[in-house]
Parts: sequence; structure tokens; C-alpha cells
Amino acid sequence: MSFTQTSHNNSKRVQVIKFQESDLDKLIFPFKKHTITSLEYKPFSRFSLAKSLDEVFENKLSKTLIKILNDRNTGTVVIEPEIDNKRFDKDFLVKLSTGLAYLVGNPNFDSMSENYYARFYVKHQDESDSYLRKAYTNLDLHTDGTYVSEKTDWLIMTKMEEQNVSGGESVILHLDDWEHLEQMSNDPVGQEDFKWGSPKSKNVGYKVEHPVFTKDNKGKPIISYIDQFPEPKNMEQGLYLQKLSDCLEESKNKVVFPLTVSSTIFSNNYFWLHGRKPFQEHTGLSRELLRIRGTFFSN
Repeated sequence: MSFTQTSHNNSKRVQVIKFQESDLDKLIFPFKKHTITSLEYKPFSRFSLAKSLDEVFENKLSKTLIKILNDRNTGTVVIEPEIDNKRFDKDFLVKLSTGLAYLVGNPNFDSMSENYYARFYVKHQDESDSYLRKAYTNLDLHTDGTYVSEKTDWLIMTKMEEQNVSGGESVILHLDDWEHLEQMSNDPVGQEDFKWGSPKSKNVGYKVEHPVFTKDNKGKPIISYIDQFPEPKNMEQGLYLQKLSDCLEESKNKVVFPLTVSSTIFSNNYFWLHGRKPFQEHTGLSRELLRIRGTFFSN
């Protein structure tokens, strides 16, 4: 096995997998077989690409990712490829992220991009209807998939490139490290159905209902929450959401770290929340991200 696995400097829960450039070189030929267009139009080609990725690492990468993501004690892995950007372009990063996703499960259809993945920029000026692209606003802790009917077991975020960036560090929080978990998850209001909508840019024409907190098959709390999309139906729900938001953001156990360009965060979406610190203002600020979210293979 030629990749290395260690614990992150900021949290023993977060695992770090590093790919050596010599191994990435072995992917250049099999990756060239698949154009971005073919990956978008032919879903079966994504499985072929993922298999090529796994074979480079003696078919051990898939098993390692699945173990990390499903283990409540870990659940997040940062993947750091040793990449020379002159040789490995953005298309390579799309293919690498696609391969990682299809080693563990099936991506959901991303309505925002109308594809199995989404690519988007955070820039100095923004007129979007979501905090996602607001460079100078804190992106509060949340999970993904709160406003869609599909399950969202896991989430991939890959940093494609950035320019003139200071700040904007990744922020994540494991539910079991959250000081207010017992209080907030046991509150009856948190177990009520909330209505969840979404802004126009998400291209989702319906609303869903579900609680903030439910339990997994071992009876442990899991969360589905984002601050922008719930539509509280009464005072109790509104005040509960405000308290939830305050308790999450004041947590002293958040894990904060910069994600290097070409690296990927791969997280379990049920017991890890994620966010981002504000950027420092710069007229030339630009960051491009790639997102894939989906479900684990059922077999």
C-alpha cells in the first residue's frame, strides 16, 4: 500500500491520506481514457475510473475510505495528493474526486449544477442568494442535503484553485465533541418535523420536512441542519433554531485548518458538521471548489 495514513495535527478523529506523485503518475494513462464529457454522460465510466484509482493502491484505498467514513470515532478524511499543477490540471482533479466518490458510493444528482458534481467560485463580488458564495461572511456549521428528498450520507469538497486568498479556513465539528449535544438532541423541539426550503439557485422546486435530530442504528444522535433553509412554524421552533445556531458557533471544539489547493475533505454527513471562516477582503480574491455528495453502496 503506497499511500500513507496519519491523524491530522488538529484532531485525532480526522485522518489524512497522502498520495505520492509517483502513484498519481500511474493514473495519467487510465484517466485519459475518460473525458469529462464521458464521465458526465455515461455513469458507468465513473466506476471504471474509480477501479483504476483503487488498483493503483492495491485495492486497499476503497476499503480504507469506507472504514474511516463509517467509523463514528473518525468519519472524516483529508486527502492530500502530491501534485505538480503543471502536470496535473483541473480535469485531473475532477477525475480524482470522481474516483474517490465512486469507491464508496453513488453521488446524488446535484440540482444546482444539474450534474453529479458541482463546481463553483467564491469571489470578491457576489450576487448569489446563498451564504455558500459570500466570501466575507462566516459560513456557519451545517450539514448538506437538508432540503432535498435524497439521502446524503457523505460529502466531498475539493479545492481546485485559489488566488489572493487569506483566511477562509475550513471549520468542522464532530457531534460527539460538541458541548451541547445532549441538551439540544434531547430537546423535544429538535425531534419535531421542520419544513426545509432552498433559494432559487439550488434549482429544487419542492420543500421537505424532517427533524433536526434523529438517531442512527446504534441509537446515537445524528443531525441534518443548515441555518439558512429551515422555515420554523412557530415561536418554539424559531427559538430552538436560534439556540442551536448559537451553541454550534460558540463551540470550543471546532477543528479549524486551511485546506491546501488540490486537497479534498471527505466526511460523513450525519455526525460531522462543516463550515468556513470569512476571507480577508481582496478585490482579486478567487477560490474554486468542487462538491460531490451521495450515499454509501448498499451492498
